[in-house]
Amino acid sequence: MNPTPIQSAPLGASGRQALALAGVFQAATVVDQLARTGHCDERAWNTLVRATLETDPPTFESVYGGHHNNLRQGIDTLLAVMSRQQADPAVMRYGFSMVLLMQKLRKNQAMMRTLGERLGRIQGQAEHFGNTHDNVIASLGELYQETLSTFRYRIVVQGEPSLLQSPGMPPRIRTALLGGVRFALLWHQQGGRRWSLVFQRGALKRALRELDGH
Repeated sequence: MNPTPIQSAPLGASGRQALALAGVFQAATVVDQLARTGHCDERAWNTLVRATLETDPPTFESVYGGHHNNLRQGIDTLLAVMSRQQADPAVMRYGFSMVLLMQKLRKNQAMMRTLGERLGRIQGQAEHFGNTHDNVIASLGELYQETLSTFRYRIVVQGEPSLLQSPGMPPRIRTALLGGVRFALLWHQQGGRRWSLVFQRGALKRALRELDGH
């Protein structure tokens, strides 16, 4: 994960922060869907994996594939959270937990370097097999397990026990969590801070609703 701030896009600061945070909550939604049903929205999943592998993007938009609708699930979820509408407590917990995990990661430069180096190698796998190939997902899941999950603060995923224990599901869930932390890091790079989640709800909501005008 590249700690160097990404160049600003024409969206403006609020729009970039809102989209990055939507990425976090898209990951939270995907984690919850996988844990409970074994399935998730394919576009949302592909966007998370793409963002995780895109460690040195030329523009902000290239992180999520160039169109904000690739983050539609996250946008809708974040709008519900910011508007204090009915939102799944598990999804909210996963989302805010990934922000906390990102903050711990930023203080650990050795882990940041490890993530960057290993993601570079996994990119080679993705170029050969494709972003969402089982081998790539297995490598991303293993990377999460050997880095971010070693913090004392850990994200506990709840769901259907038979699904959580099924072959292939843990790497998918860990990959989604890794994608969420990647978007949380992007959010911080664009000026997002924890206090803004409380004091700038209105600005975030306006930014999210204005996205469809771009």
